[in-house]
Amino acid sequence: MKLKKKFEINLKNGRLSINGGSAVRKKKWPNNITTDHKEILAVTKVLKKGNLSLFEGSFNAEAPFSFNGGPNVCNLEKKWSNYYGIKYAVSMNSATSCLYGAIGSLNIGFGDEVIVSPFTMTACATAPLIYGAIPVFADVEPNTGCIDPESFKKKISKRTKAIIVVHQFGIPANIGKILEIAKLNNIKVIEDCAQAHGAMFQGKFVGTFGDIGVFSLNVNKTIQSGEGGICITNSKELDFRLRLIRNHGEAVVDSANYKKITNIIGFNYRMTELTAAIAIEQLKKLNKLNVYRIKLVNYFYNKIKKISFLETLIRRPECNGCNCKLKCKSVFYVFPIKFIKKYINISRKIFSQICINEGIRFYEGYTRPLYLQSIYQKKKLFKFNYPFSAKENFLCNKSYSKGTCPQAEKLFYEEILINEDIRFPNKKEDIDDIIKAIYKITKA
Repeated sequence: MKLKKKFEINLKNGRLSINGGSAVRKKKWPNNITTDHKEILAVTKVLKKGNLSLFEGSFNAEAPFSFNGGPNVCNLEKKWSNYYGIKYAVSMNSATSCLYGAIGSLNIGFGDEVIVSPFTMTACATAPLIYGAIPVFADVEPNTGCIDPESFKKKISKRTKAIIVVHQFGIPANIGKILEIAKLNNIKVIEDCAQAHGAMFQGKFVGTFGDIGVFSLNVNKTIQSGEGGICITNSKELDFRLRLIRNHGEAVVDSANYKKITNIIGFNYRMTELTAAIAIEQLKKLNKLNVYRIKLVNYFYNKIKKISFLETLIRRPECNGCNCKLKCKSVFYVFPIKFIKKYINISRKIFSQICINEGIRFYEGYTRPLYLQSIYQKKKLFKFNYPFSAKENFLCNKSYSKGTCPQAEKLFYEEILINEDIRFPNKKEDIDDIIKAIYKITKA
């Protein structure tokens, strides 16, 4: 393969801001506010009625409250399942709660292993631990940051009961291959779509392939209600179990005549009527907000694709844009870029710092591989170091040493740069500021 031209940077002779020059951008970057008068009106209606929550932790049919929540909660779940073309949706107070609920509903627990990505939000790994299961980390693809199917395959043991597949950065994971491996080994599949609202793989929404899909409505996501999460599934049984875990299931199983009570203690993961009202309005805006991001990303990509030391992670390697045969669709929670050191004579850290001085925001590394956190290095979580130290877990595949997932470590320590400005209300002119700063550095 022909090597790209190496850019040389001479900081002494440059007119960079860090050397006393004028910064490319001096104005502040705007906040990503996706709410407007429609959310205000929706919340006002709830406040006027006065019923901020209508959940009841029982099956009392005559009570003014409900085991399944109030009208806004139920309406949100109906609209969400209709949007994704799936039978059931269960709202919760966060995507973390959804991940915990997903593990519990699938009857995963003590002595089991769950394969997870190390290059993602911490709740993906703590969800198994809450139920006494052990997280096993599989490496990620270098070109997407999503879990690598081949690494997943190598990590499977007799104890493996599930995998949590993260559609990282809004880029679809290779869910087709992962599902194929999972079915051969009788492994349940949870899809973490927290960053991937509306993303598609082979013409089908992510979150609809596995047993349970999980979405986030956290304030940082493309659509948001401050906090909140939603699980989707085609299983009537899993739908009910998720509802039991959401809403004090231990107090309900007898009146519901439900016998499969393992993992059904409830944690009060209920969503309020206010949150649901906001989320309903946000869902209406999803398509428009995704189109907005995709346009900015494509504009950004086309401006920097010839710069040798920056390599974008914007879609699956086998996806060639809008006309790809697999019909993959990335929705870009952020704009992830790999910094290729061999093409430039400064470090990623220095490049990032120069950009900051030019008024441009790049963040290094994204997230440190989860297994390097103290709870995995020290194997301490609950009293007596449970569940790591339990005799039945001694044989679990729980290696957390550095080097466990070399590709994830390389991305974090050496390569990944994150830009978040490919979102509303930024425009092409704002992206131009980023481009100007990058080219200014290459020519300095």
